[in-house]
Amino acid sequence: MNFNLSQIPDRYVKPRTHGITMVMDKGLSVQEAKNFMSVSYPHVDIVKLGFGTAYVTPTLKEKLEVYREYDIPVYFGGTLFEAFLVRNQMDDYINLCKEYGIRYIEVSDGSITIPHAEKCGYIEKLTKHATILSEVGSKDAAHIIPPYKWIELMRAELSAGATYVIAEAREAGNVGIYRGSGEVREGLVQEILTQIPEEKIIWEAPQKAQQLYFLELIGCNVNLGNIAPTEMIALEAMRVGLRGDTFELYLDK
Repeated sequence: MNFNLSQIPDRYVKPRTHGITMVMDKGLSVQEAKNFMSVSYPHVDIVKLGFGTAYVTPTLKEKLEVYREYDIPVYFGGTLFEAFLVRNQMDDYINLCKEYGIRYIEVSDGSITIPHAEKCGYIEKLTKHATILSEVGSKDAAHIIPPYKWIELMRAELSAGATYVIAEAREAGNVGIYRGSGEVREGLVQEILTQIPEEKIIWEAPQKAQQLYFLELIGCNVNLGNIAPTEMIALEAMRVGLRGDTFELYLDK
């Protein structure tokens, strides 16, 4: 850090497997990616090219090279995985990831229905090619999954070979583990944590209030995802108690 300050919580150092921040790139230009990396790279662990943006990004290879120069792993959004799957192009997707040097793959079923045993089969198959992030939860706000089912799905997908399970919230943070207002479904979250190790869950938390909730509940090394590039430095400051919302979390009482 830039100067000495006492009573700052210990953040795990990179390359870390716990306390990670996943950033959602929804269409940064190559220059914007360079600018983003120049200031935020020490705090970014993974970048997701949101939903199907990789398909329509004209400078995809150049942008991937920017992240590669900073040794930041990149993966394509789960919607792209589902788009290939629903078209029976799974082998094409695997070859695509190899062609672009993608080392992480998100397996999701937020937009299409996949029998769960089949989804776990894809996870098991794809672990031979990449580190698997498996998303649990529906993008349909009307589809409410009870807590026991979240636990059952997460446990099975971790057993199938997923390195992390991602708790679905969409880019807006208004489905899945959140109500339509963005409010955390606290009972759901806390029940999940009775059965699933918190270090194996990436909580999608695009809104500041959602990030704060998980920082207060789990601590500065909680795994958070769907963070906007422009919010990266602000989030890291909040993680270590240098934002008003968390200012007193780590001070000696």
